[in-house]
Amino acid sequence: MEKYMSFANLKRNGTNLSKLVEAASNAGGNGQQNNSKDERFWYPTRDKAGNGYAVIRFLPGKGDLGTPWARYWDHAFKGPTGQWYIEKSLTSIGQQDALAEANSVLWNSGIESDKTTVRERKRNLRYVTNALIINDSTNPENNGQVRLFRFGKKIFDKIMDAMQPKYPDETPMNPFDMWEGGEFTIKVRMVEGYPNYDNSSFKSPSALFDGDETKLEALYEKQYDLGEWTDPANYKSYDELKARLNLVLGEAAPRTVQQRVDLDTRTEPTPMKTAEAVSADEDDTMSYFAKLAADD
Repeated sequence: MEKYMSFANLKRNGTNLSKLVEAASNAGGNGQQNNSKDERFWYPTRDKAGNGYAVIRFLPGKGDLGTPWARYWDHAFKGPTGQWYIEKSLTSIGQQDALAEANSVLWNSGIESDKTTVRERKRNLRYVTNALIINDSTNPENNGQVRLFRFGKKIFDKIMDAMQPKYPDETPMNPFDMWEGGEFTIKVRMVEGYPNYDNSSFKSPSALFDGDETKLEALYEKQYDLGEWTDPANYKSYDELKARLNLVLGEAAPRTVQQRVDLDTRTEPTPMKTAEAVSADEDDTMSYFAKLAADD
């Protein structure tokens, strides 16, 4: 069995829109390592006022994940020691995570200040996909290149709205389809000090390269493997993350669930909420250090 879908299979079978919507729904509506030096990644440039503009086309991937995107969680916060905790969460691959456990303990303590701490070091949701850069006016050398594009829930919601429109006069579109997808115009502006993507939108469907199959196949083969974000080998172990967390927090050892509940004698123990429930409010921006402590 081939690891990746061939271009011929993509052309013959296309991408099932209903399956993409189902995959997104199953993943939940509700994480980013610092790859600023990773040349595979592209982001729209913002001016001094924080505004940015670019046009891209989402690509279908090679079928290695079953979806054109990879989805993961990470954390980025500064501890009382002055050191940063910037790590992917093991919850991304369905494993126990030291910080997720610690956050669950604090969230269920019944102390409001503990909930504030959890908000400050909550999980951030990240998506990674392949994209063709159509128009990067600030850096035109990027035009025509296939790059990795990482984004948050706000842009993913735009994708979902295109695949599953809310109004009867709108036709569903698969943004990742090379023949029937549409260009995505990214408009970034600053709102209350943070990048905002509300004005971004999809254009009408059109075939890339006017449907020229030779050019489409060459483009298809330029895509990057997204499997590294779902491969456990690319995540630190529970013990490694636990040791890093202790260092950032300045603790010799983390407090266990039972220890934390026993310390709070003012409230009755309550059923533990999962880390997923704690972090229901996601980071909507691509700015790495922006809005680390948003309200739920």
